[in-house]
Amino acid sequence: MKYGIVLTYTVTERWLALSREERNAMREAHLEPAFAAYADRVRARFFDAEAFSGRFSDFVVLETEDLGAYYFLIEALRDTPVIAEGYLTFGEIFLGVEDGFQAYEQAQGDAR
Repeated sequence: MKYGIVLTYTVTERWLALSREERNAMREAHLEPAFAAYADRVRARFFDAEAFSGRFSDFVVLETEDLGAYYFLIEALRDTPVIAEGYLTFGEIFLGVEDGFQAYEQAQGDAR
């Protein structure tokens, strides 16, 4: 099964107080390696939302067939200074199964 996950997050005032150069250096040093470590199992697409929502500033759409890899990615991110030191906070997480009804119907047919 393929899972789609929408992970909302907010960058804090602490992040915004950094210069763009400092933000880019933090992203390159900490976030990019975490995502790269799981890129063979978790696809990520990033979206800015601060101009459209007051509930969160950004979100990432993740796709995976391996929920364990997704979980380990989140743990790896939580271990980075970006999260651990309060530059970014996770918000709501939405998870869905791509065409799950079709897998269910096929499994029902196979069981008969």
